[in-house]
Formats: sequence, structure tokens, C-alpha cells
Amino acid sequence: TALCLPAPEIEALLQGRIVAAIFSKFIMPKRQFALYPINASLNMLPIEQYYHPSFVPTAYTTLIPLETETISITAWARCELCQPLNAESLATLPKITIWTQEALQAALAQWQNIFLLYLRVYQISVPLKFSVQSRSSFVHLGEFINVSEASPILSDRLFRQRQLSLQNLEQPLHSELEELQSAIAPIALVNPAVQALEREIKELLGWGSQSLVTQPNSNLWINDITTLGDRSQEEDQGKSNYQAGTDFENIVRKSLEHLGFTVDYFHKGGAGGVDIFCSQPYPLIAECKSGKTTPNNTAVQLLNLGTLRLSEKFNQATKLIIGPGKPTKQLQEAAELHGMAIINPETLQKLVKLQSNYPNSVNLLQLQEYLKPGRADQEVEKYIELVYREIRMRSHIVQVLKNYLNNSGNQSAEVEALHAAYITTHAQAVDLRRMHDILIELSSPLTGYLGRICQDDWKRDRFYFLRDLPIKS
Repeated sequence: TALCLPAPEIEALLQGRIVAAIFSKFIMPKRQFALYPINASLNMLPIEQYYHPSFVPTAYTTLIPLETETISITAWARCELCQPLNAESLATLPKITIWTQEALQAALAQWQNIFLLYLRVYQISVPLKFSVQSRSSFVHLGEFINVSEASPILSDRLFRQRQLSLQNLEQPLHSELEELQSAIAPIALVNPAVQALEREIKELLGWGSQSLVTQPNSNLWINDITTLGDRSQEEDQGKSNYQAGTDFENIVRKSLEHLGFTVDYFHKGGAGGVDIFCSQPYPLIAECKSGKTTPNNTAVQLLNLGTLRLSEKFNQATKLIIGPGKPTKQLQEAAELHGMAIINPETLQKLVKLQSNYPNSVNLLQLQEYLKPGRADQEVEKYIELVYREIRMRSHIVQVLKNYLNNSGNQSAEVEALHAAYITTHAQAVDLRRMHDILIELSSPLTGYLGRICQDDWKRDRFYFLRDLPIKS
């Protein structure tokens, strides 16, 4: 048996945007059914009047063409609770759901009674096709559907939290983010960058506990940094030294931009020029050498070209040589004398990968302190490990909160309780004030791993879980 719901509302359930649907009949809790999309709401009011403006663009994309002969069923649901709506609910629901006041009044006039169905929704691994049937509250599908709970739209904890919030008629915690998501939704359909931002916002809002579609990896180029730098004639398949050097210079330039440097394209290498000059957040000059070893005269070459082309800027700039192999004693001494750091392409790749896995985790001003004159690979790797250690600590704090809430059954927790739980499971010491600072950082809208309920006394601030902070290598 399938439950007939308006197609836009099934889409909202699949997004995790809502956890309940309005219905004309009482349904016994624990009953299960496939979700059958229909255009029923169109018979009451135009879409613009039936749904809130923020949801209208999504609603239009889900409408079923009148000439359609088959429909696709992509999810099934279990009714967790069925509540009749009273006057208070009818007045408040339009403020916290996708339906307008006019929609609820129209439904009440047509149905006489309105029930709110709390639906635990699961995706069906392979969409099922069925012939369109005449519209009613339920549709008999004529065959048994094998379903599982392997792909819930929301985790158990998140669903219970959202259900309780709706039962209590509580206002959304992040209404501004919901408005932002609605504003960028049409652009996200055609712009991959905006699409990525929209996914992040949906995660922050709790609209889905995991990405149900694997996104293509746009950062595969990072794996080529070492390959292009540590090259050999055999691997280049006839590529000229000039072209191979240019390829490496280009990927280093892209790497530095990815790390957050502002590259000045007026100084773009070529004969008689410095390879790369970055102006922000501090002047940085980079000399790129691809091959099996870095030539002895690289430091002198950088000194001469930098002094000639950049004059005073050169003296103030951080100087970086990126080349393969172990630098010779002569090169290392020259680099130390002139204040130039030398790193391998592999070290640069590790830095860029860190930034890719955890955007904006590389603090360029801190990194500058590790770009020591001479061979600096070990120093930079110390910095990379320092950042990973800080990330691992934050990941553990997120897990401590998540586990604490799951075990206690609470919706949120105070700092002192979390601190006590943390120090029993983690060797890295963190005092109470530092713990609070990190919790605020993790609950910032720019990170969104936790949520925060602010109190007058910082020790009484309460935090709740939003999403995991996974450790990526």
C-alpha cells in the first residue's frame, strides 16, 4: 500500500526539510507505506498561496506533468505519530513549516479535520515505477515491495529532536539560514559552487544527516603536484623541459591560491622573471624547479631575479624554493644565507590536501613561522601535524557531545558536563574555558558542527549536535 502525498511534500521529506505531513485521516502509528506522489494540493490553491515563498521554487520542480503515465516511488515511511491539529497548531504551523495559513484553512474546509503525520522516511535503493492511478488517500500497488532501513533520511537522534521540536511548536533555530538556502536554490541548479554551498547549508539545518549522492571530486589535481615536480624524462613522454617546468609552475601557482595566497599575475614567470609572486596576506616569492633534483644555482637565481624585478619588495618577502630531491650542501647554505626556505613538491601537496580536506584550516600567518631558511620540509610537516592534532581534538569533542546526548537522552548539554566527559576519554588536556571557546568555534555558522543556546553565564551555555567532524587523511 502507498500513502498519497503531494509531490512537493514528498520532496521536502526526502530533503529532511520537514518530518511531518498534513493528512485528512487518522493513521495508526507504526503503519508503513510507500510514498506515492500526486498533485493534490493544486486542487485547493495555487502553489504560491499553498506553500511559503521559500519553498515555492522547489515545489515547482516536483510537479507531475498531466500527461505522465508512470510515477516513480523513491521512498517509504513509517508513521511514528498522528496528531489532530487544534486551534493553536493551526495558528503556529504556518510560521514553522512549509504550509501557509491559507493552505491549512483550505485543507480544513475540504477535509473537516487535519491530522499531522510524523513520518520516519527511508530511501528506496532502486526507484520503483508504477502506472498512474486515480487519486485517493491510499493506492494499492499490486505487488510486494522489499524495503530496508539502510538509508534513513535523518538519523534516529536527529529525527527525534526534530519531531519533539515540531510537537512543541518551537521556532526553527536557524531561520536566516533557511532563507539563504531558499534564495540560492534556483542558482544551485546550474552553478556547482553554489550547489556545494547549498549542501553545506542543508547539513547545518539538519535537512538530511548524510549526503545521499556522492559528489564528484573536483580536487583530483592535488595528486599531480608531486608527480609534476618530481618528474623524469621517461615519464614526460617527449615533453620539453620548458613545458614540464611550466606545468609545474602552474600547479604551484594554483596550489598557493588554494592555500589562500593572492597571486600577483603581473609577475608571471617566464624568461627573466620570478616564477610566482604573492601579495597577500604577506609578500611571498616562489621559485619552482621540476626534475629529479633542484639545481645548485637556484638560490642565486632567485636572489638575482627577485632583486632585479621586485627591488624593495624582495627584501621584505618570504622566499620559497619548491623543488624535488634533497638539496645539495651548496644550495642549502645559499638558501640559509639569503633567508630562503626549500620544500619538496610532496610537502606542498600535503599542505594543499590539508586545506582541501578542511577548508581554511591552514593559517598562512602561522605557516610563515615554519618556512625556515634552508630545508624546511620537517618544519612544515610539524605545522601540518599541529593542525591535524587540533582538528582531531575538535572531532573528539563533537563525538563526546554526540555520545553524551545519545546516552543521556537530553537535547543539549552544558560546558561542565561535556568537559567532564571529555577528560575521561582524551589525553590532550583542555581546561574548561578553552573547552568553551572550542565549543563556540564549532557552533559558529561558518563551521556548523554544533548548535549553541546562549545563556547569561558562559558556564551555563548549552550545546547540541548537528553533524560529525570526520577525520580525513
